Amino acid sequence: MAHQRGEKKEINAVLLLFFFSSSQPIFSFSSILFMCFYYRGHPLLRWKGDVGLPSTRGECHVQQTPHKYREVMGKLQSKFRKRSDLYRASQGEKADNTFDSQVVQYEPAHQGSTNTVTNLNPDLCVSGGSDQAVVVYDWKQGRMCQSFQGHNREVTKVVCYPGSTWIFSASRDKTVLMWDLNQGDEPIQEFCGHELVVNGLAISPDGRKLCTGSRDNWMCLWDIESAKCEHRHNISRNLVTHVCWVPSSSSIVQTSEDKTIRVWDSRAWQVTNTFPAKQYIQTHCDVSANGNYLVSSSNGFGGQGGEATLWDLRQPGCKVVEYRGHVQTTACCMFLPTPLGGTAQVATSSHDCSIKIWDQNTAVCLGTLSLDSAGPLICLAPTDSTDLLCASFNNGLHHIQVGHGSNQAQVSGAGLGGAGGLDMKVVARF
Repeated sequence: MAHQRGEKKEINAVLLLFFFSSSQPIFSFSSILFMCFYYRGHPLLRWKGDVGLPSTRGECHVQQTPHKYREVMGKLQSKFRKRSDLYRASQGEKADNTFDSQVVQYEPAHQGSTNTVTNLNPDLCVSGGSDQAVVVYDWKQGRMCQSFQGHNREVTKVVCYPGSTWIFSASRDKTVLMWDLNQGDEPIQEFCGHELVVNGLAISPDGRKLCTGSRDNWMCLWDIESAKCEHRHNISRNLVTHVCWVPSSSSIVQTSEDKTIRVWDSRAWQVTNTFPAKQYIQTHCDVSANGNYLVSSSNGFGGQGGEATLWDLRQPGCKVVEYRGHVQTTACCMFLPTPLGGTAQVATSSHDCSIKIWDQNTAVCLGTLSLDSAGPLICLAPTDSTDLLCASFNNGLHHIQVGHGSNQAQVSGAGLGGAGGLDMKVVARF
């Protein structure tokens, strides 16, 4: 009887080998998964070493599989790997290689994930991460200039006042700290008053006021010199995700988890316009340099949502175009500096590990860069028309160069329905 059971197990293994060796599978994918789990627990496949001894309960050792069954599983993995490669090739996306010898690896700015990045001047960027640090980095020379330590929870947003050395950082510790690169490593102001994580941070064009927004539903306006809160406004379910100050204006725009976009008058501290609610949470927003347009991004998953939307601020609530192509949450959307004689462009980064650049007016995707090992791409900071900084969950900060006219770029753009013409590549990580 034992001999017959052994033959039966051997026959099952042979059938499994035949199935995985076949170039024309006759079972559904769910059947494949069932058989994999079934044979993973099959007594015939539980071996101690390669000597055929059955596993003993209570012993702690690595179970190895006989050579012929390792060959079976190897063929299965090979099939999956080939199909995955074919899928990526069909998408026309240029994959990032973590070990690419052409990518320079500098000293990491953060230990852990990087949540936010912005520009202090043409050579220096400022970032914040899960390590609770605010870091000033010379991204051109590849060296850390300053690391500010003051928050006791992770940093969510950083902003800088143009033409100065002022830095503002928001955190999950419910506070906002103000730093000056030329005044040591201690904060020079602290803004306290929120009850939950601060996600929105914006400075007025004249550098006198600071706007903050939080998941506690409060929008606050502060005097920077005195660090006193001058105005507070609470709107039910207004869980703020991002805040932007409209250039040369008294208007502020904010996105929220309630799927709406609100425009505020900073003088009366009242909402002047509320855009039609989107289908998904609005995660981020940015205002064009001329103050005429707003771009916002959406939460999403499984190919649903994840779009960015262009709005005309001169006609509040007027949707111009949508940028669709990401398959997961679009975490960041930014207007790019327009090159001389070039067209206006928008950049987006997503939890699907890709960055896309779009024609602002036609919503055509001009190029895609996929950073498969980087995890969710959380924040973008354009430095000029050819350089872009990206904060990622796994691999810190990326310096990305944007070029024009290469054949590789044409494949990248065309593969996703975009016009060729942009070539994006990672040149450094830090």
